[in-house]
Amino acid sequence: MNKCSSFITILHHNYTNNKAFVFNHFFNHYNRLFTSNFPQFHRFCSKLLPFLDDNCCGTFMEVVKAIASHGSSHENVALKADDKKYGYNHLVSSASRISLLLSKHDQKTVDGTTKNKSLNGARIGVVAKPSAEFVAGVLAVWLSGGVAVPLALSYPEAELLHVMTDSDVSMILSTEDHSELMQKIAAQTASQFSLIPDVHSNDVNDGALQKEIQFSNIVKGDDPALILYTSGTTGKPKGVVHTHNSILAQLGSTHQATVFCIACPYIISNFNATILLLDVNMLYFHHIFLLTLNLSIHVHGLFNALFAPLYAGSMVEFMPKFSVSGIWKRWRESYPKDGTKLKDATTVFTGVPTMYTRLIQGYEAMDPDLQAASASAGSQLRLMMCGSSALPLPVMQQWETITGHRLLERYGMTEFVMAISNPLKGMRKGGTVGKPFPGVQVKILTDNDGNEGSGELCIKSPSLFKEYWKRPEVTKESFIEGGFFKTGDAVKVDEDGYYVILGRTNADIMKVGGYKLSALEIEAILLEHPAISECCVLGLPDKTYGEAVTAIIVPNTEIKETRAKDLKPAITLDELNSWAKQKLAPYKLPTRLFLWDSLPRNAMGKVNKKELKTKLAAEEQ
Repeated sequence: MNKCSSFITILHHNYTNNKAFVFNHFFNHYNRLFTSNFPQFHRFCSKLLPFLDDNCCGTFMEVVKAIASHGSSHENVALKADDKKYGYNHLVSSASRISLLLSKHDQKTVDGTTKNKSLNGARIGVVAKPSAEFVAGVLAVWLSGGVAVPLALSYPEAELLHVMTDSDVSMILSTEDHSELMQKIAAQTASQFSLIPDVHSNDVNDGALQKEIQFSNIVKGDDPALILYTSGTTGKPKGVVHTHNSILAQLGSTHQATVFCIACPYIISNFNATILLLDVNMLYFHHIFLLTLNLSIHVHGLFNALFAPLYAGSMVEFMPKFSVSGIWKRWRESYPKDGTKLKDATTVFTGVPTMYTRLIQGYEAMDPDLQAASASAGSQLRLMMCGSSALPLPVMQQWETITGHRLLERYGMTEFVMAISNPLKGMRKGGTVGKPFPGVQVKILTDNDGNEGSGELCIKSPSLFKEYWKRPEVTKESFIEGGFFKTGDAVKVDEDGYYVILGRTNADIMKVGGYKLSALEIEAILLEHPAISECCVLGLPDKTYGEAVTAIIVPNTEIKETRAKDLKPAITLDELNSWAKQKLAPYKLPTRLFLWDSLPRNAMGKVNKKELKTKLAAEEQ
């Protein structure tokens, strides 16, 4: 089968009424046991199986075109953005138009040659806010046989240039609002530039146009489809190459593990979940993050909050910018106090820890009546998820107190998207990221530091990336025997088999006086203190103990202002440790304290501890 287009196949079909095909396409491809349990579904899919043979790519594309030609209906909404709704037919037709545009330009292909019509692996940069144009642009690159390279709006110019030159982007697809900057970048990198045509939500000709969609580009499942750049917390950002197979595998495993695909034929209506997708230029989660997830750089947003729901036939709603008050308002509009429910009410929400922290702060600033309405509305969503970085237990507990939701926490990286998750149904343990997905293998590389049961986490998964772009040695060094990827995260497994992330082996693990300490564990405890809004714990060089436990605190604004009237800091080191000694062993207590107005975060909302340690150590010399 031409696996490069399996995801697009689903998009074509989703605007028709027969969602059973979507359901069976996945389970027949990934879990034959499922279809054997539901023969009525298998019989439906079996009619199409002859077209899904590995050796008949052209025929398969004809099936996709036939499915597309049937759907002129605008009822099945894929996206909502800027008060406009876009059907799956709008996305696919727009992707086809952009694909034709790309075919008219000679591009730098994977072997260095230029060819018309098929991009043959050429890298195409896609620049747009979370929108229908962004989705159509990425799909167009895949339809054309190219490799999509999402470019983050939050990147400074220097980082954009690094990504462009490193991935050797041959053309930039951009929306009008970013054209000036991107044309400047294109000129500096000898790349071509083209505007992404607007996706029109009211185009009644889409059904006819889909008959003309061209699927002439044969792409193998192991061919690159997407290059995402790491957040750079441990060095210069690297290009992570995902193939069509790894993308499809991730969408499949996501369906098995979450709400988007539930193995019961009588609740297929659950495919109609609406996802509230936020774009946070602070974190990209931004895609909120509380910020709202940034699709261009945040794998949690790109896969969990966009591709997975679209694959399942759900609706994704983009917010124009991150707004704590806007998110709470959207939920209150979805679920009014009179007990009714809005037709397109938000049912699923996903974010990062910083986002939930901001939402809690916004909730606490409300008057009692607004708090009651907000908490009631939030409690009626079907699911709330959290990813990107470790969720502090106090944040999880406070969020559950407010909304009744125990956040579904998961673990993933740009290199494999997601591999470990707490269960959708079952015990979700705070302070853990759950257990491996089906099909994911895990190894723990133990060390010789006396910490029995802990070590570096290694992952082997069908969704694993192919390579770091143009870095064969780094790629080789990142794997161990058996094809397991070294994540660089230290973990341990608790008594229930749930995995606990201790932190990055080179940034969150401190060696203090012979003890190996987790910065994340200490951070979670300190966040329980009422005077602390945010905190970062790291180890700074110490002549006596090797490293000193150092806490960087962002104080609670109200407490800070109150204490400032008495000319006192928000909190002192002695006050902090007097409180913390009831919760932490003596050797885990901070010996240095910094009070800052904010924590320096990168485009994904993460603190680059490696860089911060270097800076603070230099200042102390």
